[in-house]
Amino acid sequence: MHMLYNSDSFSVLEIEWPDSPVPAGPTSDPAAVTTQGGYEIVDKMSGKGIFLNGDLARSFRQQALALSQGDADEEAVDDFIAGYAVLAQQPVVLH
Repeated sequence: MHMLYNSDSFSVLEIEWPDSPVPAGPTSDPAAVTTQGGYEIVDKMSGKGIFLNGDLARSFRQQALALSQGDADEEAVDDFIAGYAVLAQQPVVLH
């Protein structure tokens, strides 16, 4: 789990886990482990969150990378994240 973004309005975490159980032992190659995952977005103002995975997560990543290549300020990043946060339905009880 990696914190990617944290502002007064939003936090974004990247979460990854292995596709299958990782074999234990000295012969296991960490580079050979495939992962899946997604992004958790928490809207601090509404107290709701959403987990993006699959195609939606890939789209979020591509757009976020494109935004980071420019000179986006915090307001621009918050506006981008707000476009996904409107989908949030899950109340954040403990985070």
